[in-house]
Amino acid sequence: MKTNKINRYITVAVLTSLSIFSQALAQDYPTDSLSYYIQVAIENNPGVKSQKYAHEAYLEKIPQAGAYQDPELSLEAYTMPMEIIGGRSIGNVSLMQMFPWFGTRKAARTEATHMANMQYQQYREAINNLILQVSTQWYTMQKLNEQLRNNQENKALLEQLEQLAIRKFSAPSSTSQSSAAPVVSSNTPSSTTSSSTPSGMGGMSMGGGNSAPATNQNMSMPSGGGMGAMEGGSGSGMSEVLRIQLEIAEIENNIESLHAQIKAEKAKFNALLNREANEEVMLGQEIHKLNFLYSEEEALRVIETNNPMLEMITEEGLAFKAKAEMDRKMSYPMIGIGVEYMVVGKTNNSMLAMDGMNGKDMVMPMVSVSLPLFRKKYNAQQNESRLWRKSSEENFKNTFNTLKSEFYSLKSQLDDAQRAIELYEKQTTLAQTTYNLIVKEFVTGKSDLTNVIQVQRQLLDYQLRKAEALANYNTMVVSIKKLLADHK
Repeated sequence: MKTNKINRYITVAVLTSLSIFSQALAQDYPTDSLSYYIQVAIENNPGVKSQKYAHEAYLEKIPQAGAYQDPELSLEAYTMPMEIIGGRSIGNVSLMQMFPWFGTRKAARTEATHMANMQYQQYREAINNLILQVSTQWYTMQKLNEQLRNNQENKALLEQLEQLAIRKFSAPSSTSQSSAAPVVSSNTPSSTTSSSTPSGMGGMSMGGGNSAPATNQNMSMPSGGGMGAMEGGSGSGMSEVLRIQLEIAEIENNIESLHAQIKAEKAKFNALLNREANEEVMLGQEIHKLNFLYSEEEALRVIETNNPMLEMITEEGLAFKAKAEMDRKMSYPMIGIGVEYMVVGKTNNSMLAMDGMNGKDMVMPMVSVSLPLFRKKYNAQQNESRLWRKSSEENFKNTFNTLKSEFYSLKSQLDDAQRAIELYEKQTTLAQTTYNLIVKEFVTGKSDLTNVIQVQRQLLDYQLRKAEALANYNTMVVSIKKLLADHK
């Protein structure tokens, strides 16, 4: 009994210490960190609280299982005292206490303790599931936040490109007008005309070149050729500006869509923390890749020894073992010890009166023994407990195999995400370099806008895919750590 009380006090003390420690951690963590929100969720989530109270309720079953049966007190009173030898019987008072066979109460407390431990493992599993949900939701929001930042950066790039296109569109017009006037006013040789036209850009260079041979034949042709080139350059330049504005409009729509998605995901995140949907969530600046240092052998070993589902099945098997022992003890006789007090009055009948005994109360010790004669019932109880224990052993093996399969599946997805991150990092770097080069070529007229926009789209696509791969990688890491019950 003392050992049971000590174990119970230790359990309560550990739970209290964990609660105080979690509150201290929640205060130390930055408010924009995942660890802070996990601690808030553990303290506030109704599902976790429900499992915590269920565990505390199971702890209260331990003293119930080890308690004695209530003593039986019986009172008898005679309305008309009965004449007996040595006096008149007025009434009886009896008290009886039954005691189970030696070791029965200990086995019952052991069973209740293992049942409470099993409920505690369910509480741990609820915490692990909550941590996984909070972490997954956190990385989803970080992914969307990173994609939002990528879209905003690409919008800024397109706006810079728009300014370049506008300057490119404006420059040829002034050049054409300045180069066309001298041709009209004087008979400049064709060599002079051709040497002056390269200073123009884009379509105006072509216009100046085409008008040069016609200068000696018709003085009005350079003017007409220059205007045609200017109009062609204006149409081409304006279409480039409009195409860039179309790309900007699409990215602006993506930005608005991402804002709406982030708002919805924050509402789901706050629901896990049992907070209002519009409560502000402080996300980090950018998504960071988590570290995963477990080898395959070490991970499987930790799963087998630390996973709450397996520990719950282990505790269940130990509870059935203790129940089988209790059923065996219950098949033995129970012993009852009691006392009966008889109230005796004096009698006037000389025949029944006894010298020195007339009217003297009587105390009678009593002992009773139960007779468990129906053995089939007790044998069936013990067989039932043994079968349940075998069932839990097979359930342990089956659950462990399922967890191993889940681990290998998650590990494969983790490796895929790692390869995807490396690929998208390389592609993003190459796309950024290509974009910088092709913008310079676009400015100098060596490349058209279609190539620039295509590379810009590839750059944005690789950035978005990289953010998604990082989020998937981190989600796989926390999923594996959930199997290992590792919250570091």
